[in-house]
Amino acid sequence: MKSIAFFPALVGALCGQAAWGQQTPAVEMTTYYMAFLYRGPNTAMPQAEAAKIQAAHMAHIGKMADSGKLILAGPFMDNGELRGIFVFKVGSMDEAQALTDSDPAVKAGRLKVEIRPWYSAKGIQVVKDAAPKEK
Repeated sequence: MKSIAFFPALVGALCGQAAWGQQTPAVEMTTYYMAFLYRGPNTAMPQAEAAKIQAAHMAHIGKMADSGKLILAGPFMDNGELRGIFVFKVGSMDEAQALTDSDPAVKAGRLKVEIRPWYSAKGIQVVKDAAPKEK
C-alpha cells in the first residue's frame, strides 16, 4: 500500500506541485516527446540483414543525439514487445514522428513506434561519462 501512496507524491514532487501538503520548489517545465519502440511485424530475416539494419539504427541514434534532438535512448532488457524508448526535445510531435520514421529499423519494419508528449522538468539531460569508471 505504501508504494501506491508513494507514486502520487513522486509525481507531484516532479511536477513542482504540492505533495502531501508540503510545498515543493517551483520547477520550470517543458514538453518532450517520448517514443515507445515496439517489436515490428518484420522480424523474421537473415541474421546478416538484421545486423546491418541494427548497425544503421544505432548510427541513426548517434546522429539524432549529436543534433541535440534526442536526449535519451535505450533498450528494455526483458525481450518483450516493448523494445526501447527515445526521448526527444523537439518543437512538435510531427518533428518527433519524422525522426522516428527515418530510423532504418522502423523503415524496415523491425520496430514500430508510438509517440506521446511528456511534460517534465526543463533541461533534463543524460551526462555522458557520468558513471564511475570500473577499476
